Amino acid sequence: MTDAIQRAAELLKEHRQSIDRLDAILVFTLAERFKHTQSVGKLKAEHDLPPSDPTREAAQIARLTDLAKEANLDPEFAKKFLNFIIQEVIQHHKQQQS
Repeated sequence: MTDAIQRAAELLKEHRQSIDRLDAILVFTLAERFKHTQSVGKLKAEHDLPPSDPTREAAQIARLTDLAKEANLDPEFAKKFLNFIIQEVIQHHKQQQS
């Protein structure tokens, strides 16, 4: 193996280790977020509030779109990701109300 290929392999390994750490952070962050949304769902169920809050959801999407732009992340990707999360949360809230 040439020095250039060896160095490329080392860099690849370092990048993958960083990706693995970031994936773990994402998973634990999502778990923490869902703990809070479960509490919100419980409150909504106890007080007969609707599982969805379109005004809040629109504000969150706008806020995260701005953050994505600031972070040089594709805002459309951020929007899709947040919409996915919101739909999961709404499903959980609906289940809590059943």
